[in-house]
Amino acid sequence: MNMSKEQQQARLTQIKAQWEAKRAMSRALRQIKTKIGVYSAKGGVGKTTVAVNLAVYLATLGYNVGLLDADIDTPNAANVIGGDAHPSVENGRIQPANAHGVKVVSMSFFRERDDEATIWRGPMIHNAINQFLQMTDWGELDFLVVDMPPGTSDAPLTVMQTLEMDGFVAVTTPQSLAALDAKRSINMVKKLNVEVIGVVENYTGDIFGTGAGLALAKEMDLTFLGHIALRADYQDDSLPTVLANADVKAEYDAIWEGVKARLTDLEAMPEQWKDPTEAETETEAETEGEEAEKA
Repeated sequence: MNMSKEQQQARLTQIKAQWEAKRAMSRALRQIKTKIGVYSAKGGVGKTTVAVNLAVYLATLGYNVGLLDADIDTPNAANVIGGDAHPSVENGRIQPANAHGVKVVSMSFFRERDDEATIWRGPMIHNAINQFLQMTDWGELDFLVVDMPPGTSDAPLTVMQTLEMDGFVAVTTPQSLAALDAKRSINMVKKLNVEVIGVVENYTGDIFGTGAGLALAKEMDLTFLGHIALRADYQDDSLPTVLANADVKAEYDAIWEGVKARLTDLEAMPEQWKDPTEAETETEAETEGEEAEKA
């Protein structure tokens, strides 16, 4: 079917807007060296707690770290990380909050009430996530940890298609249903041709048992990053537990060793990062050289 001139113009306008948005996104994110998603298709497995403690742990190692709470419906990262800092908006740009050395952006900062329900359809969630990504001045980061929305539909798909993630940490608990949903999230990541860094098993111990995470990692031929025990210390939300409990820190020491090894294999550690501006300059120089040879 042939399009009218008006339809053609509308289509061109849409394409131009998409191109400009992609360009703005690239500019906003080009100083971020390594982007890690913490993900599970199932809610309630402690994904946010893992994301927050991982981000804070990386900051204690001396890295510049950002934390993006991409769960628009039920954002909790700001509550878990604690602190009184809030982001500000300057000249239409979001300046992240800073808590325990981590730059934080979450939808929860922009709600009038903490118990407010976000009742949005897919396109609105898509636009909100894109605005967070385009309008936030992260500055230069070694790591951006993304607390992913649960599920395998619009919200996580938007993040995966918009951000060029370096890899995902899949979170499960010892229950078989949680492991099944984690497997679904892993399969989604693989279908989108993104790397899975490994599997973390949360809430392990006498109450829920242990073993589903290791079994899942073996079944999917992935790295098992480690166990995180269910502890009473997590009831204290005054600061991230990795800062308050030596045993929790030891768990994240082990997780980090696995994450670091996998990222190194993928050449995705911050120390292996290459400035995209330099890459673009090299490409332009090669093109000019080829044109000069032809002349």
